[in-house]
Amino acid sequence: VSLAACYLMKGSHDPPRLKDIFDEELHPLMRPIRKETIINLPEHRHVYKFFKTLFSSAQLTAECAIISLIYVERLMEYAEIDIHPSNWRRIILGAILLASKVWDDQAVWNIDYCQILKDTTVEDMNALEREILQLIMFNINVPSSIYAKYYFDLRTIADENNYIFPAEPLSIERARKLEAMNRLSNDNWTDYMSRPSVKRYISLNPLPSKSAAVLS
Repeated sequence: VSLAACYLMKGSHDPPRLKDIFDEELHPLMRPIRKETIINLPEHRHVYKFFKTLFSSAQLTAECAIISLIYVERLMEYAEIDIHPSNWRRIILGAILLASKVWDDQAVWNIDYCQILKDTTVEDMNALEREILQLIMFNINVPSSIYAKYYFDLRTIADENNYIFPAEPLSIERARKLEAMNRLSNDNWTDYMSRPSVKRYISLNPLPSKSAAVLS
């Protein structure tokens, strides 16, 4: 997934299509900000490290990584923006916030991500999440067919770059779970998000042994 994100950055427009809410110079996740990091394309190892830090700390699953990528591309399409050295961390973070709700099973609050990214705030996290939801027009649905397409595209990228990838795209049980989550109506998503019982989700289980390959 991190390698796919690098490919997306390489394919951005010139000049890039950007929005201030995702600009890390305006809304830093980490300080100090080095100018070259928001101008030059990041190396794959840096993108992978960002994914791994979030997924390991929040105990997110490999499937969540794939759904995050789906949301990144959906945001790029709907909002007509590019993923770029100046915004890739914030776009990926926002996609992970949503994907963890849709997929994983135990709550992690936005404030918990602030413990991982020490230089951000809960208010910023909430604003980022709301903005992405609005830009994708509350379309959080990920049919199992779309998930499978991304899985096989990612497996091709992994094969081409000598990474090991999980052999099974989605178990029957997990496919049913994904479809069940998709039955949450987009029209009711705002109401769903406002319920006191709804929290940010993570898995009770540790990362699967092959998750690193998915994140790569």
